[in-house]
Amino acid sequence: MTDLKQPVVLTGDRTTGPLHLGHYVGSLRARVQLQYEAKQFLLLADTQALTDNMGSPHRISRNVLEVALDYLAVGIDPTRSTIFIQSQVPELAELSQYLLNLVTLARLERNPTIKEEIRLRGFERDIPAGFLTYPVSQAADITAFKATLVPVGDDQLPMIEQTNELVRRFNNSVERAVLVECEAVLARVPRLPGIDGKAKMSKSLGNAIQLAASPDEIVKAVNDMYTDPNHLRVSDPGRVEGNVVFAFLDAFEPDIELVTELKAQYRRGGLGDSVVKRELNERLQALLAPIRERRLELARDPAGVLAILSRGTVLARETAGATLCDVKAALGLSYF
Repeated sequence: MTDLKQPVVLTGDRTTGPLHLGHYVGSLRARVQLQYEAKQFLLLADTQALTDNMGSPHRISRNVLEVALDYLAVGIDPTRSTIFIQSQVPELAELSQYLLNLVTLARLERNPTIKEEIRLRGFERDIPAGFLTYPVSQAADITAFKATLVPVGDDQLPMIEQTNELVRRFNNSVERAVLVECEAVLARVPRLPGIDGKAKMSKSLGNAIQLAASPDEIVKAVNDMYTDPNHLRVSDPGRVEGNVVFAFLDAFEPDIELVTELKAQYRRGGLGDSVVKRELNERLQALLAPIRERRLELARDPAGVLAILSRGTVLARETAGATLCDVKAALGLSYF
């Protein structure tokens, strides 16, 4: 069993493209801090990404390196965090198979996160089976490492709830505590809106700012941000609620008093959108410049990055393998 005196963290991202600022505020900042406080495993979820991308598998495999570069560039230390590739740890697939026997189709269809993702993709009833069951795959990823903490956005809370349901069902069925329940770790800003203000930030929706964005790309994204459509003149009072620029300032500007004063001025009237956007642009440029430079430096040595992933995957297999042995023993499947 895991020593619960030391928290174990499992987190990861679907490898459908480079990471963006939504990931950064959602969990990346927390992951950088947690690596100094806990035993952390970071999963590159290429298998999970294939559940709705089987038509372009090579794009998914190429993005493994892109996501790894983003992790390293924001400050993940491979000597403190184990970064590994999901598809290269077959123990996770076997554990998923056992957990699938503990959940019904109806329960999977009721998962709010899955329901929303199905709606966004327009699947209706034509849902890939792998996509529908990915809460179970995610549960296997978490339980294989006996993780006690999982940094997530608030939209992922139903996934954590379902993971703990499966843990309890498994432990009850084998009448012993084999798997460990986990707790969600929510960021101060659990969800960042897209620059269009219509949905959460997402690369597929074209409303994201990537961590590797160039200075010009940042300027364009900030200028395109949705504000208050009724704030037509500088003198007009403006709405802060639903204003994407202020949502970003809340997320990224550490000077809370400055943001509070800007909001008050905007509400009273007399503060133009261009001034607020200029403030945000300066903050994002300062945040992303060192990340972008570090990422470019790391990208010059792709073999070195792959070596980090290889070492991490070996360690991940050892840990997941030990849990799988416990699971199979509890199920009476240890024959030799």
